[in-house]
Amino acid sequence: MDKKGLKYIVVAIATVALLMVIQYNSPKQINWTNSYVAKHKIPYGTFVLNDVMEHLFPNKIKQVNIPPFEFLKTNEEASGTYFFVNNNVSFGDSELFSLLDWVEKGNTLFIASEDYEEKLLDTLKLNTATLFSGLENIRSHKHRLVNPALDSEDGYVFNKEDYVTYFVKYGTDSMTILGTVTNIEKTQKKDEEVNNVIKRSFGKGEIILSTFPKAFTNYFILKDNNKTYTAGLLSYLDGSRTIYMDNHYKSGKAVYTSPMHVFLNTKEFRWAYYLALIGIVIYVFFEGKRKQRAIPVINPLKNQTLAFTRTIADMYFEKGERKQIAEHKVVHFLEYIRSRFYLNTLNKDDEFYINLASRSHHTKGEIKALFSLIAQLEAKDNLTDNELQKLNSAIENFKKKSHGK
Repeated sequence: MDKKGLKYIVVAIATVALLMVIQYNSPKQINWTNSYVAKHKIPYGTFVLNDVMEHLFPNKIKQVNIPPFEFLKTNEEASGTYFFVNNNVSFGDSELFSLLDWVEKGNTLFIASEDYEEKLLDTLKLNTATLFSGLENIRSHKHRLVNPALDSEDGYVFNKEDYVTYFVKYGTDSMTILGTVTNIEKTQKKDEEVNNVIKRSFGKGEIILSTFPKAFTNYFILKDNNKTYTAGLLSYLDGSRTIYMDNHYKSGKAVYTSPMHVFLNTKEFRWAYYLALIGIVIYVFFEGKRKQRAIPVINPLKNQTLAFTRTIADMYFEKGERKQIAEHKVVHFLEYIRSRFYLNTLNKDDEFYINLASRSHHTKGEIKALFSLIAQLEAKDNLTDNELQKLNSAIENFKKKSHGK
């Protein structure tokens, strides 16, 4: 290499080194990810909320790290308030009905979420709509509490959201309004306020819904006097009973399982890692170019599994052994259920049908009809082509619907 080429390499390395030094010494960027994890101290984590609730409700807070369906099933004696906060909380039919049954017994369900599933809204006879921020104050909305003893004279401004979701009642049932929201330039018009925090009676219990989960984040609570708004919402919780804090429905990760998180989350380790990668690339570029040899192309072995399976199937079919084909089909289908939905196929009772239906997007009636067909064919000594085709179509249709196709 001549001196001119060496000079260009030195200039390039010096430039890269300078850029790395500038990047290393630059201020750490703020992580605005919607986390809502109790341990996270980033703006949209809920570390402050959990710390405050431990002081407001001493010895009454219980952290729940498993799905609500599993928790309520294994803790039938649990009573009090189940508290959910996340940018999106969607339970699914089985889990939602389990929670609603729990509320009917005299418990409280508190959910703060920007979006709600249709099944819950239909049950409570509610709809949701969207209020976009005005042109005068982009991304700014003013939140208020209806109770004058809890509200602030000027309201509570949040200036980091383009739009907010609010509730619209379409049923005749009563609905208690706890909080409202409006665009800042419309605060003088009371009729422009929309409802974003409500309370509904449900059986012997009650359900409190909020479309403003960021009211429980570190950023909102610690900014200005916003903690008063959050405390006002928490005042509707029964402090004499246990409050179950959900840690399952969270957008962020509570625990990082990747070992690279240790390196990438620490500034010094991260840049040491980057330097090592750059060194490896430079070494490969200068050394590997001289020593690399041609790599022979080795064709991979062909997968003959499908061809073998077709051959065996043709042998059974040509011999008219449709009963054996059906038995193999059923055996593989039961293994598919065990491996995909983690269900025991030995006892096909009502609980098995309900669990399989909820996990595969089917109704209980469809599941019972499928297994009834299988039982009918298993009881026969010989099968016709139409019966075999009917069994195959039923199983394939079940799989397609389970995969959402």
